[in-house]
Amino acid sequence: MICMPKRASYEMDMLNGPLLGKIIRFSLSLMLTNILQLLYNAADLIIIGQFSGSETSVAAVGATGSLTNLIVNLFIGLSVGVSVLVARGYGTGNRKATQDIVHTSMTVALISGVIVLAVGMLLSGTFLQMMGTSPAIIDQSKLYLMIYFAGAPFNMIYNFGASVLRATGDTKRPLYFLTLAGLINVVLNFIFVYYFHMDVAGVALATIISQGVSAVLIVMCLMKQDGMCRLEPKKLRIDKDVLMQIIRIGLPASIQSTLFSISNILIQSSINSFDTVFAASGIAPYTSGSAASANIESFVYMSMNAFYQASLNFTGQNIAAEKYRRMRRILTLSLMCVTVVGAVMGGICLLFGKQLLSVYIPNDLEAIGYGYRRLFIICATYWLCGIMDVVVGQLRGLGRSLVPMLVSVIGICGFRILWINTIFAAYHTWEMLFISYPVSWILTSGAHLLCYFIIQRKLPKEDQNLVSQT
Repeated sequence: MICMPKRASYEMDMLNGPLLGKIIRFSLSLMLTNILQLLYNAADLIIIGQFSGSETSVAAVGATGSLTNLIVNLFIGLSVGVSVLVARGYGTGNRKATQDIVHTSMTVALISGVIVLAVGMLLSGTFLQMMGTSPAIIDQSKLYLMIYFAGAPFNMIYNFGASVLRATGDTKRPLYFLTLAGLINVVLNFIFVYYFHMDVAGVALATIISQGVSAVLIVMCLMKQDGMCRLEPKKLRIDKDVLMQIIRIGLPASIQSTLFSISNILIQSSINSFDTVFAASGIAPYTSGSAASANIESFVYMSMNAFYQASLNFTGQNIAAEKYRRMRRILTLSLMCVTVVGAVMGGICLLFGKQLLSVYIPNDLEAIGYGYRRLFIICATYWLCGIMDVVVGQLRGLGRSLVPMLVSVIGICGFRILWINTIFAAYHTWEMLFISYPVSWILTSGAHLLCYFIIQRKLPKEDQNLVSQT
């Protein structure tokens, strides 16, 4: 018989009761958390664009996005393994196993942060050169990255700690922590850029200070926990068996995120190729427009990503409790929700796209034009990406992490690389570059759904507790 833990008021019972309301509540808190996290980079770009007085500063910060994602996501992908394992521990009520997972994961977070810091500091300049970053912005981009990566340990500690809390259904406290950190980030951005004229260095410094605040808060929260996820510094160590389970589930997600970032770096390199005609004038309208558009798109993506997290964590707990019918219902409801959110938010971005872009790049009509052309293609079809991610979340919640990685690597990364070297090479236009996104989402979503139907057919049709009572 499974001994279920007593749940605190800030945790959610994912195993019993109506699902739709709980999925929406879980996702709404997480959606707001994701949006606040995005405000770090948004505040960087907006304040730089409004107050730096430099036309290249927005492009310098924007050009670093794909590179920071490449290095950081390699390790943050492991937090997927943490979420699944903690959810399973809660689903089975196994206190000791959950404790081992928490302490191993936070130790891994600290080590990962130090590795990201070292790699970022040593190789930022080399990576920017390999990406073909415009000479007009490369020095500013490198300076931003050097400071940004100094805060990598804070970034990792927060993300791993938040994964632990979310697996228990607690999405509220990570939201509170990021609300405070986000406010600090915006205030410091304004002070460093407007009053101290620190330009890209100022926004990078503000970001790592605010990340430090969120990391301290998440650690204090875990140390004060009364339940199975209580963090005790003296117990920090790596349990070899737990680490191998985290790697088994999380490493495919890390590899997938890394390869996604590599394909995005190739996209960024293609974007940079459009700006070569402006190199002599010291401006980069394509990069500036694309950076602003990508930041706006991120708000749509991270809103949809909340339902990926819901699918992952709800599935993890219910599969551990052998509630198979409920697990299948989770996917149906999550797909409905993510489609609506993606379509509505994408539509809002299309309707107000030029006004939103002008907030980031107020004095560059040419860059706004290029940004909106990208925004139109991506946001009109972004709900397809949401469908793809929700199915991936359910597969990972089932403990099947290798299958979605292989499908995504081929369907997203491989396809985009092929597109750049064939279709885009033959028709070198701005629109042709970004059409690769919706086409890859359609192909990969179909493949993921096929894999899911094959895998779920092998699971029992009825809940195990119901079978045992008959």
